Amino acid sequence: MGVLRIGAVAAHFGRDVPRALAKIEGIIADARAVGVGLLVLPDATLGGYLSDLRRPDPAALPPGLTEDSPEVQRVAAMAGDMVVCLGYTEEALVDGEPRLFNTALCVTGSGVLGRHRKVHRPAGESLVYDAGEAFAAFDTPVGRLGLLIDYDKTFPEAARSLALDGATTLVCLSAWPASITDRASRLPQDRQSRLFDLYDCARAAENQVVWVSSNQTGVMGGLRFLGQAKVVGPGGDILARTSSKGGLAVAEIDIAVEVARARRVLHHLRERTPSAYRAMRAADCGTPPE
Repeated sequence: MGVLRIGAVAAHFGRDVPRALAKIEGIIADARAVGVGLLVLPDATLGGYLSDLRRPDPAALPPGLTEDSPEVQRVAAMAGDMVVCLGYTEEALVDGEPRLFNTALCVTGSGVLGRHRKVHRPAGESLVYDAGEAFAAFDTPVGRLGLLIDYDKTFPEAARSLALDGATTLVCLSAWPASITDRASRLPQDRQSRLFDLYDCARAAENQVVWVSSNQTGVMGGLRFLGQAKVVGPGGDILARTSSKGGLAVAEIDIAVEVARARRVLHHLRERTPSAYRAMRAADCGTPPE
């Protein structure tokens, strides 16, 4: 595949879906102009995120869409030969009942390449969204990818599962806010700002993969989003990033070459020792460790 230009987006997307589509069109045009082949938009690109994480208002939720919705199809058409990842609130029937999922899609002009329903739901998000059930990598024109959605990256097992499934690029779409319990006067000093960056770099380094992290910016209800979109190399080094304001972080990298280089001497996936992780196995099985 060779050298690829990757773009990670920090931008604000609210409830106004037509406005979001116009904004996406402009972002894709800007990314195409600088040769981006993989573009990652934030979580909740179409319809915005929740406005309150503790007590979500049932009357003010994002609109539920499906993969076949005209809005999603329009983004795929905009993508053309570019690989674009976006987030939305997915409405689906589960056992005959309508349910909502916080979902990420990876699309090109030819359709949907991969999808992920957020597995780990923080705070009040569990009152709105059902949980996804798995992490699975998939093949794309820019290599094998894995998708995560914000809080998923807090759990090392999520990223590790995708890396073990062959993903060499992990894409994490976020609507990650500043702390709602211990607010700092400036976003760069916020506790969640530090954690957001820490998780991005740690997940890349421990799995020796390219990590692409997007995020919302601005304010939605009582939430203030961090921005800080970035591309991280397989050694945990930040190759490009934005600030807390909107922007496009662009990095150029030969994924296959850089991942192989990172794993040449120390290969973290191959050198794991699962037999030693007894407490983890026991906890997962609900039995005491031997």
